[in-house]
Amino acid sequence: MHSECLLEAPSLHLCAPSSARMREGWCECRSCSTVAPRTPRKAVLQVEMMKLQTVASRLSDQDLLAALKAEAGRERDATARLVALLAQLDERRLYLAEGYSSLFTYCTQVLHLSEHAAYGRIEAARTARKFPLVLDLLTDGAVTLTTVTLLAPHLTSVNHRELLSDARHKSKREVEHLVTRLRPQAAVPATVRKLPAPRAPENSVLPPAGEQKVQNDAARGLAPPPVTRPTVVVPLAPEYYKVQFTVSRETHDKLRRAQDLLRHAIPGGDPAAIFDRALTLLLSDLERAKLAATERPRQSRAAAAGSRHIPAAVRREVWKRDGGQCAFIGKHGRCSERGFLEFHHLEPYAVGGPAVVENVSLRCRAHNIHEAEQYFGDRLPVLLREASAQRYGCRTRSGPSPSDGPVYVEGLGTATTS
Repeated sequence: MHSECLLEAPSLHLCAPSSARMREGWCECRSCSTVAPRTPRKAVLQVEMMKLQTVASRLSDQDLLAALKAEAGRERDATARLVALLAQLDERRLYLAEGYSSLFTYCTQVLHLSEHAAYGRIEAARTARKFPLVLDLLTDGAVTLTTVTLLAPHLTSVNHRELLSDARHKSKREVEHLVTRLRPQAAVPATVRKLPAPRAPENSVLPPAGEQKVQNDAARGLAPPPVTRPTVVVPLAPEYYKVQFTVSRETHDKLRRAQDLLRHAIPGGDPAAIFDRALTLLLSDLERAKLAATERPRQSRAAAAGSRHIPAAVRREVWKRDGGQCAFIGKHGRCSERGFLEFHHLEPYAVGGPAVVENVSLRCRAHNIHEAEQYFGDRLPVLLREASAQRYGCRTRSGPSPSDGPVYVEGLGTATTS
């Protein structure tokens, strides 16, 4: 297919490889009327990608956002079309005549999809054969391939519309909760076992230099680095979860000691009960240190002039008001981040903003830095927030500061603001 076809092709413009030269990457698009020299398709794509990067770098912020949303929509369309074609291929079992024993093998070896991508698209294709509504939802972006894969075993002719509707725009974690309401699982038994030590490869090939040190350490009796396994947190039922992780010997010994000390309260030494008690104490300690949370708050003194300290009473009230969530509001709503939260001065501390409830708000780290850059200019280091604001002539989100204009900063030269 010519480059013009690649960029301007309709939604279902399929150009089958009609010859060996096409299969080798040479364009012989029969549906294209453009007359152009035969060029290796890979080279054409590389040129077009370079052009696209150049064009994208010149787009305004709004045009870039609009173009990104349009491309995401086209990607969803392409995914839905691929799923629909895979459904037909699976129904006709054409992969057998092509010399492949399964659709999965065909997808990985012919279509060059990763194992994960092939699995998700095959599951969606087989689900779409039973419930065509899935294709419309994939095209609209209402559900993802992951959502379809999680729901597929539970969809029936009776409940599929309701379940797919409940899963619209839900995260993977939320869909997992939806599934547990349909089919709750039994609680898993508590287990604590030692993992086997990693085995050294049995071969005579000289290892790379980086691995020789590991083997030498092992020869001297030093412990090999631990093999980490992914942490598992999955819902089993609406009110119960399975949590699985690997701990060190020191942590294991602490658990055993806690079990011994808690035998009167937890005779069976249930790790889940001990884990809950430990988290309760940890959260209490963290909330006291970070949020100044306490059952008997004392009247705190106001921050001293020039101090960046935020009084405990202010931190408690701000956290309660903002609900432990970043309070930055963008064009599409409030930020949902609940991690890496920081106390943010609406009127920056550098310009004399006071540490009072009305001037302090929660921000995630990314939005805290973002607002600092909006205020001081993205070419000024964030650490200069601490400096005196009289040296800056920067535009705030609510308007220009009193000394709007170019400024000179030692080590940076002249910086203009916008």
